[in-house]
Amino acid sequence: MPPMNPSWSDYLAAHGASFDPGGIASFGAPAGELVAARDAAVVCDLSPLSVLRIAGPDSAGFLQGQFTDDVAALGPGEAQYGAWCSPKGRMLANFLIRRSGESTFELLLPQSLSEPITKRLRMFVLRSRVTVIDASSESVRLGVGGPGAADAVGRAMGAAPAVGTVASFDDRLVAALPGPRYVITVAPDAAAAYWERLASVCRPAGFAPWQWLTIRAGVPVITAPTSDLFVPQAANWDALGGISFQKGCYAGQEIVARTQYLGRLKERLALAHLDGAPPAPGERLYSATFGDQACGTIVNAAASPDGGSDVLAVLQLAAAESGDVHLGASGGASLRLSALPYEVPAPAAPRGRIA
Repeated sequence: MPPMNPSWSDYLAAHGASFDPGGIASFGAPAGELVAARDAAVVCDLSPLSVLRIAGPDSAGFLQGQFTDDVAALGPGEAQYGAWCSPKGRMLANFLIRRSGESTFELLLPQSLSEPITKRLRMFVLRSRVTVIDASSESVRLGVGGPGAADAVGRAMGAAPAVGTVASFDDRLVAALPGPRYVITVAPDAAAAYWERLASVCRPAGFAPWQWLTIRAGVPVITAPTSDLFVPQAANWDALGGISFQKGCYAGQEIVARTQYLGRLKERLALAHLDGAPPAPGERLYSATFGDQACGTIVNAAASPDGGSDVLAVLQLAAAESGDVHLGASGGASLRLSALPYEVPAPAAPRGRIA
């Protein structure tokens, strides 16, 4: 199970939570919790998401040279999506990044990537006046999502900010994400009081409904099995505002820029449904269009309130267009593609090499 403040986990257990290695499994009725995420609003503990804090006088410049988004353009209290790429332009991690002070930034990303990303970032600090720490224990993160989420957050928190913005109060932060989803950050000693406020207007739920809401929002979450596999555009990170094409150099920028300006993108993130249990991230997809060669990769998957599973997968464009995509083998479970809730840039015509 992800690290959790013992008093907080005891509180949740006393209020009906059961736990599994991924966090809270449910509050007793996982199927009903998924239905509430689809039809109303749920409140979830987000302990499986960690907070990395990067701080110091050189932090803005340091991160500007590492991440895909325009870190320098973030004002205090603002947040946006970003990613960190390998020199080959593949996403090592993606995250929500918030500027919590003039020289302090916080990343919200999967707990499973917290330690490796912290260690790798520290390798690049060199002489920069920057510290990188896991600050997860300093707060409790709560997630509210579903069609009734905005109304619930407004009633319980006093304000529901617009998507892409953060509302800051004396003892809490409310970040609005596509979905609609809200991440509410509070001090550990205030978590129980805010949970009770939210539970009075939302259904308490395990982490799985939050994962399903994130999938339905079309927002991929890179985890260990898919780290270093995709250029950001293949994961629709350009459509979600996680890439700046106006800023200066950053890790992997040359590959990301070539993909953008030479029109060589052959795969994109797709939303789909399939029968059966959720496949694991990293499982491969196949299509008759590609014969025995894999045509895609599962990025995220979660049980659907309508039965079966909903998934996000990076797919070859030709396979997506054929509509003939299967899990594990050409005769495996069939994926039924759905429309994403946002516009994806049309493929650019290849332009040849740049001198």
